[in-house]
Amino acid sequence: MKVAFIHNEKKLGTGAHYINDLMASKLREDGVEIKNFYPRISLADTPVHLGGLKSILFFYSLIERRKEILKYNIIQGTTYTPLPFLAYSVPVVSHFGSTTRGFIKMTPSANRLERATSKIWYKLKKEGAIKELNVKTRRPMRDIADIEEYVAKRATAVIAASEYVKKELIDAGVDSEKIHLIHNAIEDYWFTTPTLPIIDTPRIVFLGRLGSDAFTLKLKGLDRLIHLYQHFSDVPKLTFSITTNKKLAAWMRSKIPNHAMWANLPKDRLPAYLQPFRGSILFIPSRYEGFSLSLIEGMSQGLIPVIYPVGVAPEIIHNGENGFMVSSQAEAIEKVDMLLKDASLRELLSVEALKTAHKFSSDTIARELMKLYNHILEPASIQ
Repeated sequence: MKVAFIHNEKKLGTGAHYINDLMASKLREDGVEIKNFYPRISLADTPVHLGGLKSILFFYSLIERRKEILKYNIIQGTTYTPLPFLAYSVPVVSHFGSTTRGFIKMTPSANRLERATSKIWYKLKKEGAIKELNVKTRRPMRDIADIEEYVAKRATAVIAASEYVKKELIDAGVDSEKIHLIHNAIEDYWFTTPTLPIIDTPRIVFLGRLGSDAFTLKLKGLDRLIHLYQHFSDVPKLTFSITTNKKLAAWMRSKIPNHAMWANLPKDRLPAYLQPFRGSILFIPSRYEGFSLSLIEGMSQGLIPVIYPVGVAPEIIHNGENGFMVSSQAEAIEKVDMLLKDASLRELLSVEALKTAHKFSSDTIARELMKLYNHILEPASIQ
């Protein structure tokens, strides 16, 4: 079996790219021939308002290589990337770890942020740590959302990384029969660290990406994160982030008390950094996630999640058993405070968080992908 993977850019440090690498690696172990196809030139630094031009250049670079790509049994891409191949007979699979429509819908303008956090946002702008996004740049994102939905409706099969994403696609008019729920997974090295006793002095931990633009920062809930950090000023706090925003990183290092920050660590080193803090609190303040790899990664090291109901969280988080889902900053503060004061509860929830994370091993995603590919190529062989 030969599968062509279509990418819109080389290593960007996003969840989609980690998942693509993981899928390719595990499929190769099963004997699948995988080849990655990237744009011939880097388009990573294209301004948001030139997104349309970026897409044209990207699709043209794929069409130039169509003879080579069409030799594969299956063409798989992330959301809109396999668009040029919908007109051909080779089956097309579109993988949705999230949707651009979801990004737009769930990311408010600055004047519509929660009252508790809006002051923080304006302070960050005033002190030069972030820049507000021009509202006109949302138009190219809406165009991408339209293309994503066009591809999903016409692809041979669609992969949704969570029930949340599956519902988004169905609401957009995609036939539910062609949507296959295949949860994301985390790399095997997350499960190789020994399980230590819970830490006596728990930390509040953030693990995730902090983008360089205001849109992504609001999406990831930066204002919520800083608000919670400030409330627990006497509690040690740890931030592990992928970011190119040097001004924001400098601001966080200098302005947040009892706080340490590591930026852009190699991902395979993170388990060793997190392992000693088992029983600490993992705060995920995102307004939107399609899945949330950070949730599973943190849980794999015995961190206890306090998370808004995004991504896969509603499917796997059971309040008071392996973490907490919250609907407001006040509730997040309440749950964090309770966990900080109750070591016995932290021990129980940490054990269950570890168990939950093990359900998302790489072997599972490989098995589900092979099942889907066989279904596409030999429908009669799958009952």
